[in-house]
Amino acid sequence: MSKKSDFGLIGLAVMGQNLVLNVESRGFQVSVYNRTEATTEAFVAANPGKKLVGAKTLEEFVQSLEKPRKIQIMVKAGAPVDQVIEQLIPLLDKDDIVIDGGNSLYTDTERRDAYLASKGLRFIGAGVSGGEEGARKGPSIMPGGPLSTWEVMKPIFESIAAKVDGEPCVIHIGPGGAGHYVKMVHNGIEYGDMQLICEAYSLFKAAGFTTNEMAAIFSEWNEGELQSYLIQITAKALEQKDPETGKLIVDVILDKAGQKGTGQWTLINAAENAVVISTINAAVEARVAASKVLQGPKIELSLEKKTLVAKVHDALYASKAISYTQGFDLIKTMGDKKEWKLDLGRIAAIWRGGCIIRARFLNRITDAFRTDPALGNLMLDPFFKDLLNRTQQNWREVVALAVSNGIPVPAFSASLAYYDSYRTERLPANLLQAQRDFFGAHTYERVDKPEGQFFHTDWPEVIG
Repeated sequence: MSKKSDFGLIGLAVMGQNLVLNVESRGFQVSVYNRTEATTEAFVAANPGKKLVGAKTLEEFVQSLEKPRKIQIMVKAGAPVDQVIEQLIPLLDKDDIVIDGGNSLYTDTERRDAYLASKGLRFIGAGVSGGEEGARKGPSIMPGGPLSTWEVMKPIFESIAAKVDGEPCVIHIGPGGAGHYVKMVHNGIEYGDMQLICEAYSLFKAAGFTTNEMAAIFSEWNEGELQSYLIQITAKALEQKDPETGKLIVDVILDKAGQKGTGQWTLINAAENAVVISTINAAVEARVAASKVLQGPKIELSLEKKTLVAKVHDALYASKAISYTQGFDLIKTMGDKKEWKLDLGRIAAIWRGGCIIRARFLNRITDAFRTDPALGNLMLDPFFKDLLNRTQQNWREVVALAVSNGIPVPAFSASLAYYDSYRTERLPANLLQAQRDFFGAHTYERVDKPEGQFFHTDWPEVIG
Protein backbone atom coordinates (compact mmCIF):
# COMPACT_ATOMS: atom_id res chain seq x y z
CA MET A 1 0.00 0.00 0.00
CA SER A 2 1.55 3.30 -1.07
CA LYS A 3 -0.15 5.74 1.32
CA LYS A 4 -0.66 4.94 4.96
CA SER A 5 -3.92 6.04 6.65
CA ASP A 6 -4.02 8.99 9.07
CA PHE A 7 -6.53 7.38 11.41
CA GLY A 8 -8.01 3.99 12.16
CA LEU A 9 -11.29 2.91 13.72
CA ILE A 10 -12.36 -0.46 15.12
CA GLY A 11 -16.08 -1.16 15.50
CA LEU A 12 -18.42 -0.29 12.66
CA ALA A 13 -21.76 0.05 14.43
CA VAL A 14 -23.79 3.21 13.78
CA MET A 15 -21.58 5.59 15.82
CA GLY A 16 -18.37 4.10 14.42
CA GLN A 17 -19.51 4.35 10.80
CA ASN A 18 -20.59 7.96 11.18
CA LEU A 19 -17.37 8.98 12.92
CA VAL A 20 -15.36 7.41 10.10
CA LEU A 21 -17.33 9.35 7.49
CA ASN A 22 -16.85 12.53 9.52
CA VAL A 23 -13.07 12.06 9.77
CA GLU A 24 -12.79 11.16 6.08
CA SER A 25 -14.80 14.23 5.08
CA ARG A 26 -12.16 16.45 6.76
CA GLY A 27 -9.47 15.25 4.36
CA PHE A 28 -8.05 12.29 6.28
CA GLN A 29 -7.60 8.75 4.98
CA VAL A 30 -9.21 6.26 7.37
CA SER A 31 -8.62 2.53 7.86
CA VAL A 32 -11.50 0.51 9.27
CA TYR A 33 -11.82 -2.89 10.88
CA ASN A 34 -14.79 -4.80 12.26
CA ARG A 35 -14.82 -8.23 13.86
CA THR A 36 -17.34 -9.31 11.22
CA GLU A 37 -15.52 -8.96 7.91
CA ALA A 38 -18.76 -8.67 5.93
CA THR A 39 -19.62 -5.47 7.84
CA THR A 40 -16.31 -3.89 6.84
CA GLU A 41 -16.75 -4.87 3.19
CA ALA A 42 -20.33 -3.61 3.08
CA PHE A 43 -19.40 -0.27 4.66
CA VAL A 44 -16.52 0.40 2.26
CA ALA A 45 -18.62 -0.68 -0.71
CA ALA A 46 -21.43 1.65 0.34
CA ASN A 47 -19.05 4.61 0.27
CA PRO A 48 -17.25 4.47 -3.10
CA GLY A 49 -14.77 7.18 -3.92
CA LYS A 50 -14.01 7.95 -0.26
CA LYS A 51 -10.55 7.65 1.28
CA LEU A 52 -11.38 4.45 3.18
CA VAL A 53 -9.22 1.36 3.62
CA GLY A 54 -11.05 -1.77 4.70
CA ALA A 55 -8.93 -4.35 6.52
CA LYS A 56 -9.77 -8.05 6.71
CA THR A 57 -7.52 -8.74 9.70
CA LEU A 58 -6.36 -6.74 12.69
CA GLU A 59 -2.76 -7.18 11.54
CA GLU A 60 -3.57 -5.75 8.12
CA PHE A 61 -5.46 -2.89 9.80
CA VAL A 62 -2.53 -1.92 12.06
CA GLN A 63 0.00 -2.12 9.21
CA SER A 64 -2.12 0.23 7.08
CA LEU A 65 -1.68 3.13 9.55
CA GLU A 66 0.89 5.94 9.61
CA LYS A 67 3.06 6.05 12.76
CA PRO A 68 2.45 6.97 15.47
CA ARG A 69 -0.73 5.02 14.85
CA LYS A 70 -3.99 6.62 15.96
CA ILE A 71 -6.61 3.93 16.58
CA GLN A 72 -10.07 4.64 17.96
CA ILE A 73 -12.08 1.77 19.47
CA MET A 74 -15.88 2.04 19.23
CA VAL A 75 -17.13 -1.15 20.88
CA LYS A 76 -19.37 -1.87 23.87
CA ALA A 77 -17.96 -0.66 27.20
CA GLY A 78 -16.41 -3.18 29.59
CA ALA A 79 -14.76 -6.47 28.66
CA PRO A 80 -15.01 -5.94 24.85
CA VAL A 81 -12.72 -2.89 25.12
CA ASP A 82 -10.14 -4.86 27.09
CA GLN A 83 -10.32 -7.71 24.59
CA VAL A 84 -9.61 -5.41 21.63
CA ILE A 85 -6.74 -3.73 23.51
CA GLU A 86 -5.16 -7.12 24.28
CA GLN A 87 -5.40 -8.08 20.61
CA LEU A 88 -3.82 -4.77 19.56
CA ILE A 89 -0.88 -4.63 21.98
CA PRO A 90 1.38 -7.23 20.22
CA LEU A 91 0.84 -5.43 16.90
CA LEU A 92 1.66 -1.88 18.04
CA ASP A 93 4.89 0.07 18.34
CA LYS A 94 6.11 2.51 20.99
CA ASP A 95 4.08 5.75 21.22
CA ASP A 96 1.15 4.43 19.16
CA ILE A 97 -2.14 5.87 20.44
CA VAL A 98 -5.25 3.88 21.38
CA ILE A 99 -8.46 5.86 21.89
CA ASP A 100 -11.55 4.46 23.62
CA GLY A 101 -14.47 6.48 22.26
CA GLY A 102 -17.23 4.55 24.03
CA ASN A 103 -19.03 5.20 27.31
CA SER A 104 -16.46 3.53 29.55
CA LEU A 105 -16.33 3.88 33.32
CA TYR A 106 -13.61 6.39 34.15
CA THR A 107 -11.87 4.00 36.58
CA ASP A 108 -11.54 1.46 33.75
CA THR A 109 -9.98 4.23 31.66
CA GLU A 110 -7.45 5.01 34.40
CA ARG A 111 -6.56 1.32 34.64
CA ARG A 112 -6.10 1.03 30.87
CA ASP A 113 -4.09 4.25 30.76
CA ALA A 114 -1.60 2.91 33.32
CA TYR A 115 -1.48 -0.53 31.67
CA LEU A 116 -0.73 0.78 28.18
CA ALA A 117 1.78 3.32 29.52
CA SER A 118 3.69 0.42 31.10
CA LYS A 119 4.04 -1.03 27.60
CA GLY A 120 5.25 2.21 26.01
CA LEU A 121 1.86 2.95 24.41
CA ARG A 122 -0.43 5.96 24.76
CA PHE A 123 -4.11 5.92 25.68
CA ILE A 124 -6.99 8.39 25.48
CA GLY A 125 -10.39 7.91 27.06
CA ALA A 126 -12.61 10.16 24.96
CA GLY A 127 -16.29 10.70 25.69
CA VAL A 128 -18.22 11.37 22.47
CA SER A 129 -21.69 12.93 22.60
CA GLY A 130 -24.13 13.71 19.83
CA GLY A 131 -25.60 10.40 18.77
CA GLU A 132 -25.68 9.30 15.15
CA GLU A 133 -26.15 12.81 13.74
CA GLY A 134 -23.45 14.33 15.93
CA ALA A 135 -20.96 11.61 15.03
CA ARG A 136 -21.48 12.35 11.33
CA LYS A 137 -21.74 16.14 11.35
CA GLY A 138 -19.79 17.12 14.46
CA PRO A 139 -19.99 15.76 18.02
CA SER A 140 -18.85 17.18 21.33
CA ILE A 141 -15.69 15.31 22.32
CA MET A 142 -14.26 14.99 25.83
CA PRO A 143 -10.76 13.46 25.66
CA GLY A 144 -8.70 12.68 28.74
CA GLY A 145 -5.09 11.55 28.96
CA PRO A 146 -1.60 13.06 28.77
CA LEU A 147 -1.43 16.58 27.34
CA SER A 148 1.29 15.48 24.90
CA THR A 149 -1.04 12.82 23.48
CA TRP A 150 -3.82 15.39 23.08
CA GLU A 151 -1.46 17.57 21.02
CA VAL A 152 -0.99 14.69 18.55
CA MET A 153 -4.75 14.10 18.27
CA LYS A 154 -5.77 17.76 18.32
CA PRO A 155 -5.82 18.34 14.51
CA ILE A 156 -8.19 15.40 13.94
CA PHE A 157 -10.40 15.98 16.98
CA GLU A 158 -10.78 19.71 16.33
CA SER A 159 -11.56 19.13 12.65
CA ILE A 160 -14.39 16.64 13.34
CA ALA A 161 -15.95 18.34 16.41
CA ALA A 162 -19.00 20.59 16.26
CA LYS A 163 -18.24 24.33 16.07
CA VAL A 164 -19.91 27.14 18.04
CA ASP A 165 -18.86 30.74 17.34
CA GLY A 166 -15.85 29.28 15.54
CA GLU A 167 -14.73 27.29 18.61
CA PRO A 168 -14.44 23.48 18.25
CA CYS A 169 -16.52 21.59 20.81
CA VAL A 170 -13.50 19.66 22.08
CA ILE A 171 -10.80 20.45 24.62
CA HIS A 172 -8.23 18.44 26.54
CA ILE A 173 -10.35 17.76 29.65
CA GLY A 174 -7.55 16.52 31.89
CA PRO A 175 -5.31 13.55 32.69
CA GLY A 176 -6.25 9.90 33.12
CA GLY A 177 -9.96 9.24 33.27
CA ALA A 178 -11.04 12.90 33.33
CA GLY A 179 -12.59 12.78 29.85
CA HIS A 180 -14.75 9.75 30.49
CA TYR A 181 -15.65 11.09 33.93
CA VAL A 182 -16.96 14.37 32.49
CA LYS A 183 -18.87 12.42 29.81
CA MET A 184 -20.39 10.25 32.56
CA VAL A 185 -21.72 13.31 34.41
CA HIS A 186 -22.85 14.79 31.08
CA ASN A 187 -25.02 11.70 30.67
CA GLY A 188 -26.34 12.10 34.21
CA ILE A 189 -27.39 15.67 33.40
CA GLU A 190 -28.92 14.36 30.19
CA TYR A 191 -31.10 11.87 32.13
CA GLY A 192 -32.21 14.64 34.48
CA ASP A 193 -33.03 16.95 31.57
CA MET A 194 -35.06 14.25 29.80
CA GLN A 195 -36.99 13.35 32.96
CA LEU A 196 -37.90 17.01 33.57
CA ILE A 197 -39.25 17.33 30.03
CA CYS A 198 -41.23 14.12 30.50
CA GLU A 199 -42.76 15.49 33.71
CA ALA A 200 -43.88 18.62 31.87
CA TYR A 201 -45.43 16.33 29.24
CA SER A 202 -47.12 14.30 32.00
CA LEU A 203 -48.69 17.43 33.53
CA PHE A 204 -50.01 18.57 30.18
CA LYS A 205 -51.40 15.13 29.44
CA ALA A 206 -53.18 15.03 32.82
CA ALA A 207 -54.63 18.47 32.07
CA GLY A 208 -56.20 17.16 28.85
CA PHE A 209 -53.85 18.61 26.25
CA THR A 210 -53.77 16.72 22.97
CA THR A 211 -50.46 15.37 21.70
CA ASN A 212 -50.56 17.90 18.87
CA GLU A 213 -51.10 20.74 21.36
CA MET A 214 -48.10 19.55 23.36
CA ALA A 215 -45.97 19.37 20.21
CA ALA A 216 -46.83 23.00 19.49
CA ILE A 217 -45.91 24.04 23.06
CA PHE A 218 -42.50 22.40 22.95
CA SER A 219 -41.90 23.79 19.47
CA GLU A 220 -42.68 27.30 20.73
CA TRP A 221 -40.47 26.81 23.80
CA ASN A 222 -37.61 25.88 21.50
CA GLU A 223 -37.75 29.39 20.07
CA GLY A 224 -37.16 31.00 23.48
CA GLU A 225 -34.98 30.68 26.58
CA LEU A 226 -35.65 26.93 26.82
CA GLN A 227 -34.14 26.35 23.36
CA SER A 228 -32.23 23.08 23.37
CA TYR A 229 -31.70 19.92 21.36
CA LEU A 230 -33.85 17.87 23.76
CA ILE A 231 -36.77 20.34 23.61
CA GLN A 232 -36.46 20.40 19.82
CA ILE A 233 -36.56 16.62 19.42
CA THR A 234 -39.40 16.38 21.94
CA ALA A 235 -41.52 18.58 19.69
CA LYS A 236 -40.56 16.52 16.65
CA ALA A 237 -41.22 13.22 18.45
CA LEU A 238 -44.69 14.36 19.51
CA GLU A 239 -45.52 15.24 15.90
CA GLN A 240 -44.33 11.93 14.43
CA LYS A 241 -46.92 9.43 13.19
CA ASP A 242 -46.61 5.65 13.28
CA PRO A 243 -46.65 4.35 9.67
CA GLU A 244 -48.20 1.06 10.80
CA THR A 245 -51.25 2.39 12.68
CA GLY A 246 -51.45 6.03 11.64
CA LYS A 247 -51.47 7.01 15.31
CA LEU A 248 -49.00 9.43 16.85
CA ILE A 249 -45.89 7.38 17.63
CA VAL A 250 -45.59 8.41 21.31
CA ASP A 251 -49.09 7.03 21.91
CA VAL A 252 -48.01 3.53 20.84
CA ILE A 253 -44.60 3.44 22.58
CA LEU A 254 -44.48 1.34 25.76
CA ASP A 255 -43.92 3.28 29.00
CA LYS A 256 -40.62 1.57 29.79
CA ALA A 257 -37.35 3.50 29.99
CA GLY A 258 -33.84 2.18 29.43
CA GLN A 259 -30.33 3.49 30.13
CA LYS A 260 -26.80 2.29 29.47
CA GLY A 261 -25.29 2.45 32.97
CA THR A 262 -23.71 5.91 33.03
CA GLY A 263 -26.61 7.23 35.11
CA GLN A 264 -26.04 4.59 37.80
CA TRP A 265 -22.29 5.28 37.76
CA THR A 266 -23.00 8.98 38.30
CA LEU A 267 -25.22 8.24 41.32
CA ILE A 268 -22.60 5.96 42.87
CA ASN A 269 -19.85 8.51 42.36
CA ALA A 270 -21.99 11.31 43.82
CA ALA A 271 -22.65 9.19 46.92
CA GLU A 272 -18.93 8.45 47.26
CA ASN A 273 -18.21 12.19 47.16
CA ALA A 274 -21.19 13.26 49.32
CA VAL A 275 -22.55 15.47 46.52
CA VAL A 276 -26.32 15.87 46.16
CA ILE A 277 -27.58 15.16 42.63
CA SER A 278 -31.23 14.59 43.52
CA THR A 279 -32.61 15.65 40.14
CA ILE A 280 -30.42 13.13 38.31
CA ASN A 281 -31.24 10.53 40.97
CA ALA A 282 -34.97 11.03 40.40
CA ALA A 283 -34.45 10.42 36.69
CA VAL A 284 -32.51 7.18 37.17
CA GLU A 285 -34.64 5.58 39.91
CA ALA A 286 -36.67 2.53 38.91
CA ARG A 287 -40.44 2.66 39.18
CA VAL A 288 -42.87 0.09 40.57
CA ALA A 289 -46.12 -0.46 38.68
CA ALA A 290 -48.96 -0.43 41.21
CA SER A 291 -51.65 1.53 39.38
CA LYS A 292 -54.28 -1.20 39.84
CA VAL A 293 -53.77 -1.44 43.60
CA LEU A 294 -52.78 1.93 45.07
CA GLN A 295 -55.26 4.78 44.96
CA GLY A 296 -54.74 8.48 44.34
CA PRO A 297 -56.85 11.62 44.14
CA LYS A 298 -59.13 12.54 41.28
CA ILE A 299 -57.18 14.75 38.90
CA GLU A 300 -58.66 18.25 38.69
CA LEU A 301 -56.40 20.66 36.85
CA SER A 302 -58.77 23.59 36.42
CA LEU A 303 -56.17 26.18 35.43
CA GLU A 304 -56.60 27.86 32.05
CA LYS A 305 -54.28 26.09 29.60
CA LYS A 306 -52.26 29.22 28.79
CA THR A 307 -51.65 29.84 32.51
CA LEU A 308 -50.61 26.23 33.12
CA VAL A 309 -48.20 26.35 30.17
CA ALA A 310 -46.51 29.48 31.57
CA LYS A 311 -46.16 27.93 35.03
CA VAL A 312 -44.79 24.63 33.73
CA HIS A 313 -42.35 26.56 31.54
CA ASP A 314 -40.90 28.24 34.62
CA ALA A 315 -40.83 25.00 36.62
CA LEU A 316 -38.97 23.28 33.80
CA TYR A 317 -36.50 26.14 33.35
CA ALA A 318 -35.70 26.38 37.07
CA SER A 319 -35.42 22.61 37.50
CA LYS A 320 -33.20 22.37 34.43
CA ALA A 321 -30.87 24.96 35.97
CA ILE A 322 -30.72 22.84 39.13
CA SER A 323 -29.88 19.68 37.16
CA TYR A 324 -26.89 21.42 35.56
CA THR A 325 -25.93 22.98 38.90
CA GLN A 326 -25.76 19.54 40.51
CA GLY A 327 -23.79 18.10 37.60
CA PHE A 328 -21.18 20.86 37.64
CA ASP A 329 -20.95 20.65 41.44
CA LEU A 330 -20.09 16.96 41.11
CA ILE A 331 -17.55 17.62 38.34
CA LYS A 332 -15.90 20.36 40.41
CA THR A 333 -15.77 18.20 43.55
CA MET A 334 -14.23 15.24 41.73
CA GLY A 335 -11.85 17.44 39.75
CA ASP A 336 -10.53 19.01 42.96
CA LYS A 337 -10.22 15.61 44.62
CA LYS A 338 -8.28 14.11 41.70
CA GLU A 339 -6.33 17.35 41.02
CA TRP A 340 -7.41 17.26 37.39
CA LYS A 341 -7.41 21.09 37.12
CA LEU A 342 -10.72 21.06 35.22
CA ASP A 343 -11.83 24.23 33.43
CA LEU A 344 -15.61 24.30 34.03
CA GLY A 345 -16.12 27.25 31.69
CA ARG A 346 -14.48 25.44 28.80
CA ILE A 347 -16.36 22.22 29.59
CA ALA A 348 -19.65 24.14 29.44
CA ALA A 349 -18.50 25.73 26.17
CA ILE A 350 -17.88 22.39 24.42
CA TRP A 351 -21.38 21.26 25.42
CA ARG A 352 -22.95 24.15 23.47
CA GLY A 353 -22.78 22.22 20.20
CA GLY A 354 -22.84 18.64 18.97
CA CYS A 355 -23.85 16.99 22.24
CA ILE A 356 -27.25 15.80 23.46
CA ILE A 357 -27.57 18.41 26.22
CA ARG A 358 -26.68 21.38 24.02
CA ALA A 359 -28.88 24.29 24.97
CA ARG A 360 -29.03 28.08 24.71
CA PHE A 361 -28.44 28.59 28.41
CA LEU A 362 -25.11 26.75 28.26
CA ASN A 363 -23.81 30.11 27.03
CA ARG A 364 -24.84 31.47 30.43
CA ILE A 365 -23.07 28.62 32.25
CA THR A 366 -19.96 29.22 30.14
CA ASP A 367 -20.05 32.93 31.01
CA ALA A 368 -20.62 32.18 34.72
CA PHE A 369 -17.51 30.04 35.09
CA ARG A 370 -15.38 32.22 32.82
CA THR A 371 -16.32 35.26 34.91
CA ASP A 372 -15.64 33.44 38.18
CA PRO A 373 -13.62 30.21 37.75
CA ALA A 374 -13.87 29.63 41.53
CA LEU A 375 -17.69 29.91 41.55
CA GLY A 376 -18.84 27.65 44.39
CA ASN A 377 -22.30 26.91 43.04
CA LEU A 378 -23.98 27.88 39.77
CA MET A 379 -27.01 29.20 41.66
CA LEU A 380 -24.84 32.02 43.04
CA ASP A 381 -24.09 33.42 39.59
CA PRO A 382 -26.16 36.61 39.00
CA PHE A 383 -27.99 35.22 35.96
CA PHE A 384 -29.01 31.98 37.66
CA LYS A 385 -29.81 33.71 40.94
CA ASP A 386 -32.24 36.01 39.08
CA LEU A 387 -33.63 33.09 37.05
CA LEU A 388 -34.44 31.07 40.17
CA ASN A 389 -35.85 34.07 42.04
CA ARG A 390 -38.25 35.00 39.23
CA THR A 391 -39.42 31.47 38.42
CA GLN A 392 -39.69 29.97 41.90
CA GLN A 393 -43.30 30.96 42.60
CA ASN A 394 -44.59 29.21 39.47
CA TRP A 395 -42.19 26.34 40.19
CA ARG A 396 -43.68 25.88 43.66
CA GLU A 397 -47.22 26.09 42.35
CA VAL A 398 -46.56 23.42 39.72
CA VAL A 399 -45.06 21.03 42.27
CA ALA A 400 -47.95 21.69 44.69
CA LEU A 401 -50.49 21.21 41.91
CA ALA A 402 -48.90 17.94 40.88
CA VAL A 403 -48.73 16.62 44.45
CA SER A 404 -52.34 17.55 45.24
CA ASN A 405 -53.48 15.77 42.10
CA GLY A 406 -51.31 12.69 42.56
CA ILE A 407 -49.22 13.36 39.44
CA PRO A 408 -45.64 12.14 40.01
CA VAL A 409 -43.03 14.84 39.34
CA PRO A 410 -39.98 13.43 41.16
CA ALA A 411 -37.39 15.52 39.30
CA PHE A 412 -39.33 18.80 39.64
CA SER A 413 -39.80 18.06 43.36
CA ALA A 414 -36.19 17.01 43.95
CA SER A 415 -34.91 20.12 42.19
CA LEU A 416 -37.06 22.39 44.33
CA ALA A 417 -36.03 20.57 47.52
CA TYR A 418 -32.36 21.02 46.55
CA TYR A 419 -32.91 24.73 45.99
CA ASP A 420 -34.69 25.15 49.32
CA SER A 421 -32.06 23.13 51.19
CA TYR A 422 -29.28 25.24 49.71
CA ARG A 423 -30.90 28.57 50.56
CA THR A 424 -31.98 27.56 54.11
CA GLU A 425 -29.60 28.87 56.77
CA ARG A 426 -30.11 26.04 59.26
CA LEU A 427 -31.20 22.52 58.30
CA PRO A 428 -32.30 19.77 60.74
CA ALA A 429 -28.98 17.90 60.45
CA ASN A 430 -28.36 18.89 64.08
CA LEU A 431 -31.09 16.44 65.13
CA LEU A 432 -29.67 13.80 62.79
CA GLN A 433 -26.25 14.18 64.44
CA ALA A 434 -27.88 13.86 67.87
CA GLN A 435 -29.53 10.60 66.74
CA ARG A 436 -26.21 9.24 65.41
CA ASP A 437 -24.40 10.14 68.60
CA PHE A 438 -27.23 8.62 70.68
CA PHE A 439 -27.14 5.17 69.06
CA GLY A 440 -23.53 4.99 67.88
CA ALA A 441 -21.44 7.58 69.76
CA HIS A 442 -20.53 9.14 66.40
CA THR A 443 -19.93 12.57 68.04
CA TYR A 444 -20.94 16.02 66.75
CA GLU A 445 -19.66 19.58 66.40
CA ARG A 446 -21.19 22.50 68.34
CA VAL A 447 -22.36 25.94 67.21
CA ASP A 448 -20.63 27.55 70.19
CA LYS A 449 -17.23 25.86 69.76
CA PRO A 450 -14.52 26.15 67.05
CA GLU A 451 -15.05 24.04 63.92
CA GLY A 452 -13.20 20.73 64.01
CA GLN A 453 -13.82 20.00 67.68
CA PHE A 454 -16.03 16.95 68.31
CA PHE A 455 -18.21 16.15 71.30
CA HIS A 456 -20.21 13.27 72.73
CA THR A 457 -23.18 13.32 75.09
CA ASP A 458 -23.86 10.74 77.79
CA TRP A 459 -27.38 9.96 76.62
CA PRO A 460 -30.01 8.31 78.86
CA GLU A 461 -30.54 4.56 78.53
CA VAL A 462 -33.55 3.50 76.47
CA ILE A 463 -35.32 0.32 77.57
CA GLY A 464 -37.55 -1.70 75.26
